Amino acid sequence: MKKIVLIACVKTKLETPSKAIELYISHLFKKSLEYAQLLDPDCIYVLSAKYGLVSSEEVIEPYNLTLNDMHTFEIKKWSERIVNQLSLVTNLRNDKFVILAG
Repeated sequence: MKKIVLIACVKTKLETPSKAIELYISHLFKKSLEYAQLLDPDCIYVLSAKYGLVSSEEVIEPYNLTLNDMHTFEIKKWSERIVNQLSLVTNLRNDKFVILAG
């Protein structure tokens, strides 16, 4: 069994392509990441409104998209995408998930 931490993306980002854990620069994200690291997880992923599930070390482009601006059917498609991506890198039945999201 692995311990997987999922952290929600935030609006405030760097302006250049960066690793996911460095791209998001808000106080909330930094505190969430700090807490996640204290949990000694096997993996940390970011739940990105644009890219879906993003490995903490993956380099991604900055973007301006939020789930708050999406319609219900878009959020449902996004959440299905997240579950599909998680199923490729984790064991959904046996792994332990810690979700740090609003």
